[in-house]
Amino acid sequence: MTPDLFDTPDDDSLPATQPLAPGAVLLRRFARSCDEALLAGVAQVLAQAPLRHLVTPGGFRMSVAMSNCGALGWVSDLAGYRYDAKDPQSGHPWPAMPAAFRDLAVAAARAGGFEGFSPDACLINRYEPGTRLSLHQDRDEGHYDWPIVSVSLGLPAVFLFGGPKRSDKAQRVPLAHGDVVVWGGPSRLHYHGVLPVKEGVHALTGGCRINLTFRKAG
Repeated sequence: MTPDLFDTPDDDSLPATQPLAPGAVLLRRFARSCDEALLAGVAQVLAQAPLRHLVTPGGFRMSVAMSNCGALGWVSDLAGYRYDAKDPQSGHPWPAMPAAFRDLAVAAARAGGFEGFSPDACLINRYEPGTRLSLHQDRDEGHYDWPIVSVSLGLPAVFLFGGPKRSDKAQRVPLAHGDVVVWGGPSRLHYHGVLPVKEGVHALTGGCRINLTFRKAG
């Protein structure tokens, strides 16, 4: 599967559900009906905890701008990757998770086969054109009983979904506005990433892509 096979990744004729691997599924257009509420929630969170470019333990500045909401937030600095109950920039607790966020995450997890998901962390990523996310595993949660729910808003992107080893060949999965990917169970520790986002303008987000990633971290 290659991106040029999908010149219009938001094509409504594509099936609503696409299995990616055991425990992993793409839910096309799943968040489109509540996109405005989600983006209003993003604005609400960022007014309290602005986006920032974190630094990796190796001292490199991440190209994707990030913030968090919920009881826990994912942070990175020279001391390592971890979850923290407080925003290190302000010293205050992270903003509460908007109800629209939680409702969407719970419904998407259920649609992906994971009943009872109750996220306590939502990472907000902003991708400008040219920014990408290298292949990685989500391991900082400390336990892997619950899935990851990833919501794509704004500009399209190509999601890379690999296997349990970095060397495993990754699927290239075109994502459009409102698409949601859920992975857990046997796929919970699969490597994943995002190819560089292409230039464009979306009616709701302008020249960027917003990604919401929900996890049970505590």
